[in-house]
Order: sequence, then C-alpha cells, then structure tokens
Amino acid sequence: MGNVTQTPMRPAEAGSTASARADPRPDSTRPGASSPGPAGTGRNLEGHRWISRPAEAFTREALKERLIGHIRSWRDFPPSLRLWFWLIPALTAVLGGILRFVRLDTPHSLVFDETYYVKDGYSLLVSGYERAWPDKANDAFIAGNPGVLLDSPEYVVHPPVGKWMIAAGMWLFGPESSFGWRFSAALTGTLSIFLLALIAQKLFRSLTLGAVAGVLLAVDGHHLVMSRTSLLDIFLMFWILAAFGALLMDRDDGRRRLAARLGRQAAASPGGVPSRLQLAAGPWLGIRWWRLAAGVCLGLAVGTKWSALFFLAGFGLLTVLWDLSARRIAGVHGWIAGGIIKDGLAAFVSIVPVAALVYTATWTGWFRSSNAYYRHWAESNPSAQWGWIPDSLRSLAHYHLEAYKFHQGLSAEHPYEASAWSWLVMGRPTSFFYESPKQGTPGCDLTNCTSAILSVGNPLIWWSAAICLGVLLFWWLGRRDWRAGAVLAGVGAGYLPWFMYPERTTFFFYAVSFEPFLLLALVYCLGLVLGRRTDPLWRRRSGLYLVALFVVAAVLLSAFFYPVWTAEVISYQDWRFRMWMPSWI
Repeated sequence: MGNVTQTPMRPAEAGSTASARADPRPDSTRPGASSPGPAGTGRNLEGHRWISRPAEAFTREALKERLIGHIRSWRDFPPSLRLWFWLIPALTAVLGGILRFVRLDTPHSLVFDETYYVKDGYSLLVSGYERAWPDKANDAFIAGNPGVLLDSPEYVVHPPVGKWMIAAGMWLFGPESSFGWRFSAALTGTLSIFLLALIAQKLFRSLTLGAVAGVLLAVDGHHLVMSRTSLLDIFLMFWILAAFGALLMDRDDGRRRLAARLGRQAAASPGGVPSRLQLAAGPWLGIRWWRLAAGVCLGLAVGTKWSALFFLAGFGLLTVLWDLSARRIAGVHGWIAGGIIKDGLAAFVSIVPVAALVYTATWTGWFRSSNAYYRHWAESNPSAQWGWIPDSLRSLAHYHLEAYKFHQGLSAEHPYEASAWSWLVMGRPTSFFYESPKQGTPGCDLTNCTSAILSVGNPLIWWSAAICLGVLLFWWLGRRDWRAGAVLAGVGAGYLPWFMYPERTTFFFYAVSFEPFLLLALVYCLGLVLGRRTDPLWRRRSGLYLVALFVVAAVLLSAFFYPVWTAEVISYQDWRFRMWMPSWI
C-alpha cells in the first residue's frame, strides 16, 4: 500500500489531482512538470520536453493527463491493490460499527433531545406527521407503551427526514426497543466512516491516507456519541458527506468529458487543434449525473436540518470553481464565460431545483394528512395576493415562516450551551446523560459510581485538526492546492455561519456536521508528514512511523475516554480523571 500513497506535499501541477506519490515516475518526468533544463532546449533536466506542441497538447490523452492525472479511479490501481481500495474502507467501517452497535441499547432511556426526535419518529411511523404527547409520556414510551400518543398535531421546527430515518429503526426492531430507537443513527454513523475513507482515497489518491481517515473517524468520541444517540445531526452529517463525495466524483467525470470532447474537436480540426470558435467557451458537457446525485443528497440534508442550506450554497460555488479551473487548464480562451454559461447554469439547475423538489417530497406525510400542524392554515387565511398558490403549498410556506421565526428567537439559557468560538477546542461539550448508580447495582461495587454520556471528541484528534486548518489555509492560498480549498469549504460551510447568530443558543454537537472535513484536514497534514515518493527512503520511513505513532496514540486515547462516551459504569474518581477541563463537567 505504501507504494501508491499520495500526499498533498505539492500543488497539483496544471490542475492535476495526482501528485508524485500517485505516479511512479519522478516529478521532473511527469507531464506538466516544469523544471527547466538548459536554456533554449525546451527540455527539463532529465531530457524530457516540458512544453508541448499545440497539436500534442490537445490530444485526448494529453488533456486527460493535465485535467485528471495518472490515477483516476479504483480501476486504475494495479490489480493487486484493487481489492484494498474497497477492503480498507470496509475494515474501518467494521471497527466503527463494533464501537457503535455494542451496548447500543444502553441506557434504556430517552437521553437529551431523543425525547423529541424518537417520539416524533414513532409518530411519523404511525401517522405520517408529528402528533402531540401527554405529560410524562417518556415514562410510558420507555416502558413500551407508546399508545399514549395523542390525536392532536404537534408543532415541530425541524424537517422530517432525520425523524423518518429514526422511524425506520423502530419499524425494524419495534418502538419498545432502545436498540431500535438508535439503530438508524448507529448504521448511518458506520456508513459515514466507510464513505469518508473512500473520499479520502479519492481526494488524496492514497490507500494509506484513506485508512487513516476511516480509523480516526471510527474512534473519535464526538462522532461515536452522535452515532449512538438518535439526534438529527448524525443524519445531517451523512447526507452532507455523501453530497461532497458525489461532487468529488463529478469533478473527475466533468474533466474526463471535457478532455474527450475537446480531443474529438481537435482530431477533426486541421492541425490537430480545436478552432478558435470552439475554444472561445469550450463544449457543453451534457447531463452531469453525479451532480444530480449531489442535489438529491443536499435535498435530504436540508430535509434533516435547515443548516444544510449553507452547504448547498458552498458546495454549489465550489463545483463551479472546479469547472472554471478545468476549462482554463484545458486551454479554453473564454474559460470564465464558458464556465459560467455552460457549467455554472447547468450546475444550478442540477443541484438547486433538484434539492428543492427532494426537500418538498420529504413533506409527503404532511401533505397527505388532514390534521397536521398548519395543514389547513391557507384555507382559513385567504389571500388576494398569493391566492394563486395551491393552499397546501401556501400552508407549508407559512409553517416554514413560523419555524424560521422560532429559530431566530431561540436564545433561552441552557447549562450546556456552547458558543461557536469554543467548538474547535471543545470548550463546552454537551452532556447527554449522567447517572450515579447505587452500590450493588450491576457494575457498581463502590460507594460512588458514575454512568455518563459526554459528547467530547478525542482531544488529540480535535486539537490537532484545529491546528491543521491553518496549515491548509496556507497550502490553499500559497500553493493553490484545490484539495485544501475543498476541505476548507466543507469546514467553512458548517462552521462559519454560526457566527452570524451570536445570541442564539447553540451546542457543541452541531459541529458533527463538519467533523468529517476536520478529519480530512488532519489527514491532509499527516500526508505532509508521510512525504513524497521521491523523498529519501529514511524520510519516508520516518514519516510513516510518525503517522503510525499518531494513529496508535489516538486509538489508545479513545480507549481511555470510551467509558464516558457509552454510559459504562465506572467509579466517580475515574470519571473525574477523564474530565480534563472544568468546562467539561
């Protein structure tokens, strides 16, 4: 595996996604490398030409090399390594799945906001919309008697996708099972590990770094806690990550299409170069299926939580910038106009309307109901100005307006509220559950015992990732590495918008939406430590040992914190020993 490890040690030449480790040839012999040779020769120090003739520059293979690079998909790996391309993500997901599913039914109580989302999920399962619950409904629900559900509708302020996913687990295992309550969250968290490992392999062209990304996400406590409790944010994170992966696939697919179509135009033109008119804006690239898939995923993300709208905007801008860069690198003269007209408008249509349609479809249960909250508001409030809109859509729009007002005014004090400024250093993680079992209860042989669930991440992973964001900013601005920019875009879309609402009550667990991108930032920097294929052997070995040491240390630290992530019964002294900061208590 080490022979194909790629690291982001250098910006991708001529926009290529491959760096020296992905290409067995030395840097100076790679197409696009520009180490000059003797003056006037047009050759590098190895004797290879580093400036191509126009006819050679517009062949399909030359365009592919400039736009995509040497290794483009799992099929381009040597046959002996293709199995590892899928096996490594699968193994990291198995590790994460064990940590998430073992004792998933503990504690058998509705912890933190499960009191809302689990019961809402059950309501959706039986009615298609959220219904109200009587006082002390938690006791009845935990006892396996969810039949106390009332007939009146409940006013909720989050879309239904995440709650439908929670409902799927209860449909499989029954509403009386706490394993069933949390099954979908654990499965989604496990699948996200598999997905992140694949994305890291794709992004860095490295099996080794893909494995590191998967292992670090598998053992991190914040992601682990969110995967073992049925809150909406783990589902939000998954659909966002899936959308990013789809856009990453689209980036290569779009460049492959651009190379093929420009290559065909060049082959049909005199001199082997596309005409001036053809290069004025470049070709249209057709229907981008991966972009449509990203639109579906982003619609489901917004259908989980509205904060996904910031990812929708950020990812949409990111994919258009990728296309602008591709046209420029390919040699399209009017790459700005061509990218905006032929790629940007198509990207908007492929993503935004698709996401809007998917989002609207997620309210199907509400549309089909006769008693959901605000379902018949429009009929009771006729409008001369907006009367042309169907009553159901106008009622849904009013529902959204009221929910938006609720979110804007959400500023009630909470003992575990945490300003966004403190998230990266985990200044105030959320306590989901705390109990002091009495001596003699299972697992407690002492006078003071504790069982707790604290959504604190692995300190080594989180604090290192926070530092790595500065490194990525330098590599993006100073070295123009698109991978650094892509990772920063994911972090920024999930993190920066919360600074616009300083008065709003926010919690640390919101950060799980962009946690995979923090991990990618960390893995990027670990790739710098690994070094390049062209580095001396001692340098590469030292880098590998340092990365392995970091991963082992992270795993051991996660084992240390595991009891306070999974409600294990430990002594009070052991619990305090794990509270490294006073604000964690």
